Amino acid sequence: MVRSETLRRLRRMGLAPLVALLVLVGGLFCSGIAVAQSGPQIRDIVIEGNQRIEISTIQNYLTLQPGSAYSSAEADKSLKALFATGLFADVNLRLQGSSLVVRVTENPVINRILFEGNRRVQADQLRTELQLKTRQVYTRAKVQADTQRIQQIYRRTGRFAATVEPKVIQLPQNRVDLVFEISEGPLTGVSRIRFIGNRHYSDSRLREEIQTKETAWYRFLSSDDSYDPDRLTFDREKLRKFYLSKGYADFSVINAVAELLPDREKFIITFTVDEGERYRFGDMDVVSEIKGVEGAQLKEFIATPKGEIYNADLVEKTVQAMTTELGRFGYAFVDVRPDINKNREKRIIDVTYRIGESPRVFVERIDIVGNVRTLDKVIRREFRLAEGDAFNSAKLRRTRTRLRGLNFFDKVEITEDRGSAPDKVVLTAEVTEKSTGELSFGVGYSTSESVLGDISIRERNLLGRGQDLRLGFSLSTRRQQLDLGFTEPYFLDRELAAGIDMQRRRTDYSRRSSLDQTTTSISPRLSYPITENLSQQVYYRLRHDEITDVNDSASRFIQAQEGGYVTSSVGHVLTYDRRDDRIDPTTGYVLRLSQEGAGLGGTEYYFKNVVSGMKYFPVSEDVVFSVGAEAGIITALQDDVRLPNRFFIGGDTFRGFRTGGIGPRDTATNDALGGERYYKAETDLVFPIGLPNEFGIKGRLFSEAGSLWETSDSGTGVVDDNSLRISAGTGIQWKSPLGLIRVDFGIPILKEDYDRKELVRINFGSRF
Repeated sequence: MVRSETLRRLRRMGLAPLVALLVLVGGLFCSGIAVAQSGPQIRDIVIEGNQRIEISTIQNYLTLQPGSAYSSAEADKSLKALFATGLFADVNLRLQGSSLVVRVTENPVINRILFEGNRRVQADQLRTELQLKTRQVYTRAKVQADTQRIQQIYRRTGRFAATVEPKVIQLPQNRVDLVFEISEGPLTGVSRIRFIGNRHYSDSRLREEIQTKETAWYRFLSSDDSYDPDRLTFDREKLRKFYLSKGYADFSVINAVAELLPDREKFIITFTVDEGERYRFGDMDVVSEIKGVEGAQLKEFIATPKGEIYNADLVEKTVQAMTTELGRFGYAFVDVRPDINKNREKRIIDVTYRIGESPRVFVERIDIVGNVRTLDKVIRREFRLAEGDAFNSAKLRRTRTRLRGLNFFDKVEITEDRGSAPDKVVLTAEVTEKSTGELSFGVGYSTSESVLGDISIRERNLLGRGQDLRLGFSLSTRRQQLDLGFTEPYFLDRELAAGIDMQRRRTDYSRRSSLDQTTTSISPRLSYPITENLSQQVYYRLRHDEITDVNDSASRFIQAQEGGYVTSSVGHVLTYDRRDDRIDPTTGYVLRLSQEGAGLGGTEYYFKNVVSGMKYFPVSEDVVFSVGAEAGIITALQDDVRLPNRFFIGGDTFRGFRTGGIGPRDTATNDALGGERYYKAETDLVFPIGLPNEFGIKGRLFSEAGSLWETSDSGTGVVDDNSLRISAGTGIQWKSPLGLIRVDFGIPILKEDYDRKELVRINFGSRF
């Protein structure tokens, strides 16, 4: 306003030319300022230094374009945009006249990624963890990130001293080989594990409860003595569960610190704990919100008696028992929630089990995951539930048992997920396959220098179809045997197991009965279930036995048996199996009855009966006691029962005595004659021997009692009585990387003078 008034006054005074001059100078001055701020106009852009990247690609990232005015702010934006692409190691912008010159240095392309010094971790495993891949652009940031990733992998394997040095090898055409030089270093072990704040349990007792172990020479097969931060988190939870099972409901792990020693080879781990006070169970109650289900009906499943020490495991056991019981009636997603009410003054805990409302559900779908070799139908046919069936937890539990009984999988987990509607459930069977091929060896040793070995090759899941193919060969100074067997578990796509067994065996029984025996047999068979736990096998067997090379000094009864015999027989085996696991049972029992009749052609006529049973008792979590009995009788239907068809007991069937070591015998020649009646009972206790569980080594205590008697041969020098024999002993079994190894030491306690002893028996096997 002031300036405009001034100009008007100057015009009135006749100074118009001066006014025009002032306006012109002012305009030129302002224009000069504007030009100085925006810079010159860019007419074109020149790109230099690019080899692989197109000019148009680089121009697209620039904020400065032809026709725009150059400014330092826009130039800075263009630089940042080009660097952000990761394509360039260096970028430079300069104004040359009216041209913007952009000079770039491209990042090289990775030709190969190599690893040197990695012996413990495979290159393929490392490569999958890297961000950088071959034919990608090399950047320093990604190399640094990948270097840290590799170090993290080695730390997870317990090697905290591992170092990684990336090296770049320049190649033509702006390519590079990226080499990670790795120094793995030793395993970073755990020197010591200590606890602070524990008053009721010693350090040694708490070390038994956690998975991390102190480094020791005998843990060469385990990695639990190497430091792993994830395992340390797991150990905190294990300590909490241990104390909760002992009544310390307020227990907490304040912290767990791992301190790396200066040599970077070992850690000292310190757990600081607060044990709190010990509680006992108070009042128990069950409240049900499900119509038709009363809480009183489920009180019998309460495993938390009033007045006992509080145990969180028993609370969980009660919840599981109630969930399982309700699952039998179709409630798959029943919510059993224990409400815990602590009384800190009285140190008691009242528990109310609340059962939430839940509908009955049906199986919508069954999914199978984790199987690589095994066909889906092999797994699906073991399910006791089908899609569309009402959910039943008892049948689902039986399905788990059947799948584990296949012995095809290391792990079998069946989870229940909600389906497309509230009354539908999706069952997912997750399996982890294991090697089903077996290469087994057996070795036996007796006091009379009886040494034998056998080898067998078996595939229990042929081509993933569940078929069983077995080829066995035994060779020793006294026996050569060839076995071939095949089983189709679902013949004609029905629950019929059809198979055939063939055998050729030549045995030198000169030490037992002063003869050689050659046996050739073929036996087709068919097995099928009668009920869920009862099954039957029927078979036909055609066998040819030839007794040759009878010693001149052999018993006259043995010499009378020289020659060939043909046995044509049919038989069956009934099995009632209520074991929790057929491979490694801990509870339940199994009963068997086998009967065989010969006389459908051939030269032999007899009827044979064998009955057996075994019962398993879980003494504790790691101790299993078993007791069993067996008895057999064979009756001649015409003439006498010949030597090849008689019973012989000893060795694996009666530890402490060698094969054929008890029973009727010709004392003049010391030849075993075999018997037609026998009985046997045994007890077995399997228990840990104090070594870490990861070793898989357990001890055994056993005892056996029985007798074998009655032979058609009689006369001077023949001893044939049903006197009781008893043996007892101990042994060790080891689930080694080579398979199960068993060593038994048996001592006869009650025996006859003419019996033959065997003090040591060894069996071992290997899997592939």
